[in-house]
Amino acid sequence: MSVTIKSASEIEKMRKSNRLLQDVFAGLRDMIRPGISTMEINEEADRIVRSLGGVPNFLHYGGYPATVCTSVNEEVVHGIPSEKKILQEGDIISLDMGLIYDGYHSDAARTFAVGEISPEAQKLIDVTRQSFFEGMKFAKAGCHLHEISAAIGNYCESFGYGVVRDLVGHGIGTKLHEDPQIPNYAQKNKGICLQPGMTLAVEPMITAGTYKVRWLDDNWTVVTADGSLAAHYENTILITEGEPEILTLSAQEAGERV
Repeated sequence: MSVTIKSASEIEKMRKSNRLLQDVFAGLRDMIRPGISTMEINEEADRIVRSLGGVPNFLHYGGYPATVCTSVNEEVVHGIPSEKKILQEGDIISLDMGLIYDGYHSDAARTFAVGEISPEAQKLIDVTRQSFFEGMKFAKAGCHLHEISAAIGNYCESFGYGVVRDLVGHGIGTKLHEDPQIPNYAQKNKGICLQPGMTLAVEPMITAGTYKVRWLDDNWTVVTADGSLAAHYENTILITEGEPEILTLSAQEAGERV
């Protein structure tokens, strides 16, 4: 395993790339409503990224055909946008995407309500989001990577939710996926010791039922094995001597959490 430690100049480039991604999500947020297709969301995501001078990093990555992953209801991740996929009142949708700016990657995911949703669906979204911040309590120099994993998993499992095992977070920098892998559930070992300058994409993927998943025939879309709802929340973070710097969290989103 080779985990990159970013220099001061590299960290500035990471900050810029991730600030731009904040702007993309701000633009997409208001689009989420009944009657819109997931392809329309993808087209707008692509337009915003390019207008900001970025390059979509999911597009054609490993053959993925779109700029943003649009995963609806029981779809956990990697849902493919389609003109035929129309959002309905009561749906939930996870958007997962990133961009490249000046050679450095950003990556984030959010799960949104489509119109009025059930209390159960809202609770799943809220717990998934909060689990990320439970993990952040251990995202500092001197802690170990799998302390983040355990904090996320234990929090979600305390609500009876499933914590997906087959998909994990990752390091990020000049590549979208770098070492280390970051599970969202407790591990037998402590994992690496965190050091300042590490940049990580931490992304809880949580279900209302079983943690087991399956892949659809498109070889991309991952769905819950039991058809239960799934939520996804991700930020790119920077490890520091103190509290982690959450590079993809906008001031508005941070304020909403208070």
